[in-house]
Amino acid sequence: MDWEILYYSDEVQETIGAWPVGIRAFYARITERMCAFGPNLGMPFTDSLGQGLFEIRARGKEGIGRAFFCTLVERKILILHAYIKKSRKTPARELEVARKRLAEVQRRDGAWER
Repeated sequence: MDWEILYYSDEVQETIGAWPVGIRAFYARITERMCAFGPNLGMPFTDSLGQGLFEIRARGKEGIGRAFFCTLVERKILILHAYIKKSRKTPARELEVARKRLAEVQRRDGAWER
């Protein structure tokens, strides 16, 4: 059974949809693999940030995109937050948004309905 990709909100999906074409194409290839083989692809595609938070590491000639995600019951991957990376270190505010959303999902016992 394949995994399913869900988005925290339309805004998250629209953010990724607005990424430059090269980064977006790489993101699409990663998420296709995640659906087929599960979310733990390992470096350089995905990485664990601890406490149930993970990141998709998309890159293209235009730059680098990051999408934070968690996993839910019944083989679901929830994309919590996404941004275009402009510095070597992940900005604290981007990580904070993802961790707040993760905490919200965990309070709901992993159930996600938009």
